[in-house]
Amino acid sequence: MSTEPTESLTAKALKIVDLVHYQDGTVVSRVIVKQKTGNVSLFAFDAGQELSEHTAPFDALANVLEGEVEITISGAPIRVTAGEIVIMPANQPHALKAISRFKMMLTMIRS
Repeated sequence: MSTEPTESLTAKALKIVDLVHYQDGTVVSRVIVKQKTGNVSLFAFDAGQELSEHTAPFDALANVLEGEVEITISGAPIRVTAGEIVIMPANQPHALKAISRFKMMLTMIRS
């Protein structure tokens, strides 16, 4: 997974889908906000790319911006398309697989 450099994103309107770009055969991520209470990151997955099953100690909200992804939470697959969200509860195993190229915003709440 590659990470794009972060620049100051305060006090201006930005088109969220333009803040992270696809790269062939990989997953690209970019942290937009990072605070001790949580963070917001953008991801761009090439078709077929995956994040293997893992858990996180905090609740997370996946907001799909473009494309389609299958998010599996505790063994239950959920197909998610642009404009839809999924809550991934803390300590529940989850995995992601890009059905097509897709972009998402991930908000993790640490408190």
